[in-house]
Amino acid sequence: MATIEAPAIAKSTAVPRPRGRQRWVVCALLFAATAINYVDRQMIGVLKPTLSAELKWTEADFAGIVFWFQLAYAIGYVSFGRVVDTLGAKLGYTIAIVIWTISHMAHGLATSATTFAAARFGLGIGESGNFPAGIRAVTDWFPQRERALAIGIFNAGANVGAIITPLLVPWLVLAFSWRAAFYVTGLFGIVWLIAWWVLYRHPRDQPSLTVAEREWIEQDPVDASVPIAWSRLIRVRETWAYALGKFCIDPIWWFFLFWLPGYLYERYHLDLKTFGLPLAAVYLISDVGSIAGGWMSSRLLKAGYSANAARKLTMLASAVCVLPIFFAQSIDNLWSAVAIIGLATAAHQAFSANLYTLPSDIFPRGAVGSVVGIGGMVGAIGGMGMATFTGYVLDATHSYDLLFAVCASAYFAALLVVHLLSPRLARVERV
Repeated sequence: MATIEAPAIAKSTAVPRPRGRQRWVVCALLFAATAINYVDRQMIGVLKPTLSAELKWTEADFAGIVFWFQLAYAIGYVSFGRVVDTLGAKLGYTIAIVIWTISHMAHGLATSATTFAAARFGLGIGESGNFPAGIRAVTDWFPQRERALAIGIFNAGANVGAIITPLLVPWLVLAFSWRAAFYVTGLFGIVWLIAWWVLYRHPRDQPSLTVAEREWIEQDPVDASVPIAWSRLIRVRETWAYALGKFCIDPIWWFFLFWLPGYLYERYHLDLKTFGLPLAAVYLISDVGSIAGGWMSSRLLKAGYSANAARKLTMLASAVCVLPIFFAQSIDNLWSAVAIIGLATAAHQAFSANLYTLPSDIFPRGAVGSVVGIGGMVGAIGGMGMATFTGYVLDATHSYDLLFAVCASAYFAALLVVHLLSPRLARVERV
């Protein structure tokens, strides 16, 4: 494989921080979209006890439904990476949210594990566009020194969505029905799409952007924005540093998202009325981790650390914070378990915010969406394996011990892979 590398982009000190805040309006839109994405995604986990009882699902049935979502997510992620690089963030995001909103509302018509799997497949295709489009928008709107923080903030929308879901959905189910819950929450995506079309422009097309903020956004050296073929990207080690890092950590997040409600339900004898608050607390804690992870690496960059050191030191600290999850199964007190699990999910989000930043640190602008797409596809493939493995382990052992052990070790494996394949996080100028 042949690449021409240049040193990582140096931080600019010549451009003063602007008063304009248009870029943070964009970040707020991305945050809201990600929150909606996770409301729609997590509902199946929150409703697992209700749906399993009504439709007589086994753990294997539920794992199969998750598997089909993740298969679609793998296909869609790599496809949307190319769509976003070709069409841009605005149109790419629009296509994604139209597909996922229609598919989400279709869950209300499902009557069996098979029809749920079909609706989840459509949801996976659409939701896979969220992060390629969001990260491309951040790449367009933020200089390198602010990207980790911006990604950390919009990625925190995942936790807000995960907080809203166990508080809102049980109320909708008890007041109306689980089918109505899918219809009502589907309206959120429609409202967001209207706001996106009204408010979002590329920086060069945004008339309200001040000259000072435009200079701040464009302070880094100009790079190519022409899409780069996958056949070239997959020959670059740095692509696999990102993708295999995702392969290690994404399955853990899927595990938390889809099985944690059922775990709290079974382990601590909770029900639809009572597991909402503990689950919301877990994701509230993880919200702090998402922002803290972006803040920490941005702070290290400001202090003079290289992007390589800032990203990896933050990921190392995050990996250490996941370790206590190994003991979660043995904790009898609900709120002690919530604290340990919340720390692990917070550390995941801090790690993820920095891992998501690597494509924009390393690759030309025109390759960012495709690299994020390749990584998301590989991460979703890992999630498919984790879903199948989880269903098998729970049906066979009815214990989460082995699963929590996998969670505790995955982040060290991810950091090791990233470091071995890209020891300097050197910028790839030509592929």
